Amino acid sequence: MPKKNAHIVRHNFDPDNPPALSAEQKEELNALSKMKDEDIDYSDIPPMDDNKQWYKAAEQPALYRPVKKPTTIRLDADVLEWLKSKGKGYQTRINAILREAMLDEIKR
Repeated sequence: MPKKNAHIVRHNFDPDNPPALSAEQKEELNALSKMKDEDIDYSDIPPMDDNKQWYKAAEQPALYRPVKKPTTIRLDADVLEWLKSKGKGYQTRINAILREAMLDEIKR
């Protein structure tokens, strides 16, 4: 049986002791440092408008982790069985379903 998460590769990086650069990397960095700003091709990057994009980045759900509060709810037996039948994490699924409904309502 394959080991769970066998495809994951982990790397450790110590910013105080970075790996040595190859000669090719040093040459590329040297060439980049000599480039003028107007010679840089930004065609694949959309222009920023008055730093509004940085403000929006702070609003992203990936950066926001709400505090969990314990509660008791009553669910129909068949609904609970359906949630549990999907495997471990039925409470997380309940939260995800409710969050999606909440966000959908807020967007209206």
